Amino acid sequence: QVQLVESGGGLVQAGGSLRLSCASSARTFSNYAMAWFRQAPGKEREFAAAISWSNSITNVADSVKGRFTISRDNAKNMVYLQMNNLKPEDTAVYYCAARGRVTLATTQSEYDYWGQGTQVTVSS
Repeated sequence: QVQLVESGGGLVQAGGSLRLSCASSARTFSNYAMAWFRQAPGKEREFAAAISWSNSITNVADSVKGRFTISRDNAKNMVYLQMNNLKPEDTAVYYCAARGRVTLATTQSEYDYWGQGTQVTVSS
């Protein structure tokens, strides 16, 4: 089974940056498209960013476009979310997700595995 573990969350001021990391136990990590979703208190989980099996194809939500960048390192079985110019509305639990296909997707139902989540809190 694929296990995902997120890290890098924390408390930052508006305008600051954080880099989230997701470690995957997938034996064939290169075959999995990866994504980040987030869920704010009282709200449904929403798509943030996704990446295909390679770094050639990525997609980010309009709400974070220009501020968030998703990347992966298949040699290390890692996926990252670089978050810059953070805003209070970015406050949420961020989840790493894996899909058993190489093509990225933006709907949570299309992902098969999920991490435990990491809290990101942006003040002001």
